[in-house]
Amino acid sequence: MTRSSKHLENIPSPQVEALFRNLILRAINFKKVAEDILSQYKQPIEIDQSSQIVERILEKFPAVVNEINRRYNNRPPFEIKDEYDVQDLLRGLLRLYFDDVRDEEWTPSYAGGSARMDFLLKPEQTVIEVKMVRRGLTQKQIREQLIIDKAYYKNHPDCKKLYCFIYDPEGKIKNPRGFERDLSEKVNDFETKVLVVPRI
Repeated sequence: MTRSSKHLENIPSPQVEALFRNLILRAINFKKVAEDILSQYKQPIEIDQSSQIVERILEKFPAVVNEINRRYNNRPPFEIKDEYDVQDLLRGLLRLYFDDVRDEEWTPSYAGGSARMDFLLKPEQTVIEVKMVRRGLTQKQIREQLIIDKAYYKNHPDCKKLYCFIYDPEGKIKNPRGFERDLSEKVNDFETKVLVVPRI
């Protein structure tokens, strides 16, 4: 057998070529169908993961405050005096994980007024409202503020989950776990979760 005849034996017949083309097309189509199916489940997984990240950041916030106050050579501490200090530190922690962190977004009008939300994670449809327990702000007042906040935020098109983050470094809220349970709820597609830290 000559070299040219051996070469001809390696050339696939039209039927074999058609079979290969058909297999390749079916594989491409299968890949597309599989990606379409998986994409339907992608968003809920991401939202669930974002909730875990947000809750981890909020729960560990007091530990971060303690660490940044352990300064080298007796340097002045990074004091957390009010809600603005809490917001500044929390913004930095959120940006470690989320690219789109918006602050001071306006809520839609409710009862003739509107409010500025502290943080909006727009892709995750999550809002974080910050409170710091301080002199002159009672537990009753915080409860009343959170009830009003919930009414505003549930009307925002980009808010499906509201975190009410209450930083209570002196432990002034009595029965914090009960306080959380009383104000946390899920109504239809809007969820409110209240977190009081430190979690003593």
